[in-house]
Amino acid sequence: MKPLEGLLVLDFSQFLAGPSAAMRLADLGARVIKIERPGTGDICRQLYITNLKLDGDSTLFHSINRNKQSYAADLKNPEHLAQVKKLIARADVLIQNFRPGVMERIGLGFDDVAKLNPKLVYGIVTGYGSTGPWADLPGQDLLAQSRSGLVWLSGDADRPPTPMGLAVCDLAASAHLVQGILACLVRRGITGQGGQVEVSLLESILDLQFELTSTFLNDGGKLPERSTVNNGHAYLGAPYGIYATADGFLALAMGSVIKLGDLLELPALATYTNPDSWFTARDEIKALLREHLKQHATQHWLDRLVPADYWCAEVLNWQQLFSHAAFAQLDWVMEVHREDGPTMKTTRCPITIDGVRFKSPLGAPRVGQHTEKIDREFGLK
Repeated sequence: MKPLEGLLVLDFSQFLAGPSAAMRLADLGARVIKIERPGTGDICRQLYITNLKLDGDSTLFHSINRNKQSYAADLKNPEHLAQVKKLIARADVLIQNFRPGVMERIGLGFDDVAKLNPKLVYGIVTGYGSTGPWADLPGQDLLAQSRSGLVWLSGDADRPPTPMGLAVCDLAASAHLVQGILACLVRRGITGQGGQVEVSLLESILDLQFELTSTFLNDGGKLPERSTVNNGHAYLGAPYGIYATADGFLALAMGSVIKLGDLLELPALATYTNPDSWFTARDEIKALLREHLKQHATQHWLDRLVPADYWCAEVLNWQQLFSHAAFAQLDWVMEVHREDGPTMKTTRCPITIDGVRFKSPLGAPRVGQHTEKIDREFGLK
């Protein structure tokens, strides 16, 4: 039995942060009903991160809406709204990510639904919170990254601000929403009362930067300085970064520069005996490493560093990673099947409980695929 079996989640959200949070609850055993507008459904169905489509929907939609049912309802239609309210009265969790005020105008804000169902846990994702000068701005990942300061941490110092190559704000907010919902469910088990959980893209990505912003807050407001040579971290000293080798790339994390010089047979590093210099002379040290590491293949350097337990790794692409025995041990890829439709490969839930890795073969639903079934089951009509 999965930990959340028996819980009913209503997913009103679209795009990425809300739906992926609902997907994680489904991975852990909850029954998730996705409430979508008739016809078009979740806008994410047509949000393509590549030109790859599957059965009329984007692969992104398929990947974050697996193991859900779809209920089609026009929330501006009084009859449909009444049916949805009946579902809410039976639900344990509701997730929405409309702009502030939208659900309140429909009559489905937290204060409204708490009267229907005092035990309901109500989850909200916003871009920048429900109040303040940015509250009504679109909560889009790249825009949140740009406002958060994150883009000044990656790339070399002589390069422009660099965004992360994935929707990190959405994914962090999704994880935080799941944490908050589970905490509220635990509290409900003690007190019987539901509650409201709110996260924002901005707060989540700021939390992800806590190590660096804590330094900023206690360092007189001095901005972090990216290295001009193979930047890997805006604060950490040499050798932290990724270096080209004769046939690939090698990542070096934290460690003694003196020890590294011995292991690599690079005597020039022996002059940096003061650990403070690994910060103040960061670019000098990294420039020496950059030229030296080009002389041999990655495996040559790994054979010297790994036995000495020096923190390093070969830089792999997905083809290399997916063919590695260590990746096979994870049993990471699973197949999901849309009813009367195609099969898609995707990734499993990353959480292991009692030695069990959770998988579900059920693919993402079509718009309104389960409306009639849910109407009958819950007596909505």
